[in-house]
Amino acid sequence: MDVIRLKYACHLIMGQSPNFESINFADNGMPFLQGKADFGLISPKPTVWCSESKKVAVKDDILLSVRAPVGSVNICDQDYIIGRGLCAIRPFKLVNDYCWYLFQTISDKLLSRSTGTTYDAVSISDIANIVIPIPDRDTQIIISSYLDHRIVNIDKLLADLQSQAEMLDRYKRELITEAVTHGIMKNVRHKNSGIDWIGKVPSHWKITKTKWIFEIAKRLYDKEDRDVLSITQRGLKIKDIGSNDGQLAESYIGYQIVNVNDFAMNSMDLLTGWVDCSAFEGVTSPDYRVFRFHQSKPQCHNYYKYLFQMCYKNRIFYRLGQGVSNLGRWRLQADQFLNMKLPQPPIEEQEKIAEYLGNKTSQIESLIADINQQIEKLKQYRQIVIHDAVTGKIKIKEEPNDGN
Repeated sequence: MDVIRLKYACHLIMGQSPNFESINFADNGMPFLQGKADFGLISPKPTVWCSESKKVAVKDDILLSVRAPVGSVNICDQDYIIGRGLCAIRPFKLVNDYCWYLFQTISDKLLSRSTGTTYDAVSISDIANIVIPIPDRDTQIIISSYLDHRIVNIDKLLADLQSQAEMLDRYKRELITEAVTHGIMKNVRHKNSGIDWIGKVPSHWKITKTKWIFEIAKRLYDKEDRDVLSITQRGLKIKDIGSNDGQLAESYIGYQIVNVNDFAMNSMDLLTGWVDCSAFEGVTSPDYRVFRFHQSKPQCHNYYKYLFQMCYKNRIFYRLGQGVSNLGRWRLQADQFLNMKLPQPPIEEQEKIAEYLGNKTSQIESLIADINQQIEKLKQYRQIVIHDAVTGKIKIKEEPNDGN
């Protein structure tokens, strides 16, 4: 099998940002794709259009993400204007299907060549000079046909496993919602809470405002001797400020104090933000919201952690927000937060609900982790099958034509 540099087998069309005035949301021109970290699905949502084209990827071109995640690939389902961060691959010495499989084997090579400070990226030269195997055209067709048959079965197994993981995650979400809004006690009388997202609650529960349970505690710190805490979808984490990963501030003087059992939430982003109850002493961004129970009104920290995290998952906070959502600026103002109505079970019941959810969710998360491990192993196997086929490590014979 011969080898060749990619530039001698494919046209490479690097994306270019269109003129700002040509961008619109009114179905004027062609749909526009911009490379970014969530590259994956082809169809942009919401659809962005450009009335003038600079760089165009046509139907069946292979789209390559040249920014993080470097090496992700997809196939154009129609013509698109492409922006920076994407490269269209248009083979002329390769069968398109073979090229598609080939690019799924070289993402590691591209990733090793990526550089950058704000984000990893590869240049057109990096892509053009990748060395690829190039069998004769008939062999490419045979390999593609073989992989079409093998990969469709693997992808079906992957889809089934992913569906199971999503089903379990949905069940966990419904379980939490039910427990924090309706409780876990059976055969108790209920009353209407008067709040649509809560519905009926046990008749002995109270409905109260956030401000009667919590106080906002914005305490700025004038030193740099505490851990810096980040609010992530996995909760509050100690930031590794020596790693140069992510956004780093020049100084952390003036950040907010966070003590153990304080709550901290990203109230600036109600779509992808999060809230957690801190297990650490530290500081966090002054733009976040730190709050705690009134000292005279202690409640169960874990119960309200589950409740507030449910408010993110179920978009309860989002409904109360203000701002420009398509620009990621959808905020929950302090007065809206403090006047938000919440359920307040007796503290003993809060603790029982939190314990119940801790046990149940850990079991569900263990099952999800097992499924995700199976998914990762199957993805690795998928890569091995493709790699061994396109590089000639396995002999593939043409399937006999049975006349059907």
